[in-house]
Amino acid sequence: MPAPKPQKASTFRLSKIVGFTITTQPEKAKAFYTKTLGFPFVKDDGFALVFDAHGTMLRVSKLKQFTPAQFTVLGWEVEDIEAAVAELVRRGVVFERYPGMPQDKSGICTFPGEARVAWFKDPDGNVLSVSQHNK
Repeated sequence: MPAPKPQKASTFRLSKIVGFTITTQPEKAKAFYTKTLGFPFVKDDGFALVFDAHGTMLRVSKLKQFTPAQFTVLGWEVEDIEAAVAELVRRGVVFERYPGMPQDKSGICTFPGEARVAWFKDPDGNVLSVSQHNK
């Protein structure tokens, strides 16, 4: 029986995650993601607006029409959710309220295990969130 051939090392490797969402209003989206959320604008490549979300590429794809998802499409972990929510409110963000969710007056929901989340929308109605997790 011949000796088995040595296996070639795989070159497949997942690396950094890239975030995607959609806009039908590129100028409003650009203002929101830069001025409200504070992400540097990298470029408009014709297909998407590209932002640097603290080292993660965020691509906001430009479409003529779409229906926003009813669930969170992008979320960011924060160290102090109360401070993050207060700052976003100062920047004009309105936090979502969901019937049946145990949200406080700021819109922060505390889940079992102490994860805390608050949801808001971008100009296209995409649901975004900030969250704080006990480690």
